[in-house]
Amino acid sequence: MKTATCAALGLVLIAAGGCANTQRSRNLNDPQVPAQVTAQQVCSNCHGLDGNSTSPNFPALAGQQEKYFIAQMEGFRNHNRLDPAGFEYMWGLSRHLTDAQIKGLAAYFSQQTPVPKPAGATQLTSRGAEIFDKGIPDKNIPPCMACHGPHGQGNDTFPRIADQHADYLVKQLQVFQRTEQRPEGGVMKQVAHELTQHDMQAVAAYLQALPVGK
Repeated sequence: MKTATCAALGLVLIAAGGCANTQRSRNLNDPQVPAQVTAQQVCSNCHGLDGNSTSPNFPALAGQQEKYFIAQMEGFRNHNRLDPAGFEYMWGLSRHLTDAQIKGLAAYFSQQTPVPKPAGATQLTSRGAEIFDKGIPDKNIPPCMACHGPHGQGNDTFPRIADQHADYLVKQLQVFQRTEQRPEGGVMKQVAHELTQHDMQAVAAYLQALPVGK
C-alpha cells in the first residue's frame, strides 16, 4: 500500500513539474512564461507559429509594427476594441497579460518574416494599386501609402497592411465605415467613409499579395 501511494505521489509531482515548465507552458496567467513561448504555444493556434496565419478569420501578425500591436493588445485587454472578431477571441486571452508580456509578443511577431499570399484578379488589384498609391481624389480619400508606408509596411502606430488577408482587411474597413466598434480608429473612419464595397475589395486584394519591397 505504501509503495502504491509513493508511486502515485511521484506521478503527481511529475505532472506538476510538466505544468510548471515555463518553456512549454500555455498558462497566460503566469508572467514568468517567456513571450516567445506564449506566441508559439497559444497565439500559434490561430495566427500561425511565425505569425503567418492561414485562415482569413485571423490576421497575419508577422512583421507587424510593435507600437500598433501593443495598442491593439491593450485595447483587447481593456475591452475598448469591440469588433466581434476581437472580443470573441481576444478579450479572454489578453485579460491577464502584463505590459511586459505584451511588449514581448510585439517584439516576437515584429521580427517574423511575412509571407505574401495569392494574388487576386488583375483588374481588381490594378484598381487597388491605384487607390493605395494615389487615393481617390474626387472623394478626398488620401492614398493608403501616406500613413501605411510605400510598401504597406506600416509606420509606428499605423499597422502593416501588406501581406494581410484580403477578407480580413475588408471586414476591418467595414467596421471602421459602419460601426463605432474600434473607437481608436478615427482617422480610418474618415478614410473608409466614402469607400465603396468594390474599392475595399480592390485595395484588399492588392495588399494581400503585395511583395516585400513592392
